[in-house]
Amino acid sequence: MATMKREAIREFFRRLHEANPNPRTELEYATPYQLLVAVVLSAQATDRSVNLATRGLFAAAPTPEAMVALGEDGIAGHIKTIGLFRNKAKNTLALSRQLLERHGGDVPAERAALEALPGVGRKTANVVLNTVFRQPVMAVDTHIFRLANRTGLAPGKDVGEVEQALMRRVPKDYLLDAHHWLILHGRYVCTARKPKCGACIVRDLCLFRDKTD
Repeated sequence: MATMKREAIREFFRRLHEANPNPRTELEYATPYQLLVAVVLSAQATDRSVNLATRGLFAAAPTPEAMVALGEDGIAGHIKTIGLFRNKAKNTLALSRQLLERHGGDVPAERAALEALPGVGRKTANVVLNTVFRQPVMAVDTHIFRLANRTGLAPGKDVGEVEQALMRRVPKDYLLDAHHWLILHGRYVCTARKPKCGACIVRDLCLFRDKTD
């Protein structure tokens, strides 16, 4: 599999930075706790659908204490438009309880503590560590996995390989915001079925052979 050269990778991120100097998640949240819940709810769901659900949910239960008081059925009622909502309601309640019992209601800044929470895996932990605590980590979702392989940026056979490759290959001065640049580029330009190569600002650096016009 073709792999992009180091100088091309630096130019790749220079252009993404120039186009969007301060990339941000599209999930709506007011506190670290709300971001954690939103990311848990976003598994196999779009950010837009999660935002539509969490506006009411966070109005009713903005804190772990309020979420526990709302209860599993109350949570489910707010998020029933999201896929797997019953399991997600169960996890949201359980992680809220665990935050209160083990962390004083605060979201921990350590990977192990985050991954110990119900419904929180490595990708979710990485999103929180990067977005809230500004740690230079890489949360690889389907968009980033596709883009990393398609462009030759950081090929890998699974998300773990791609994450490790990106951590090695992304220039250190761009690593902090790389997750957001890549997910937005994958979501809106380097799309799954028909990438918008004609509108791509890194088209000439990309090693994808079947570019569209």
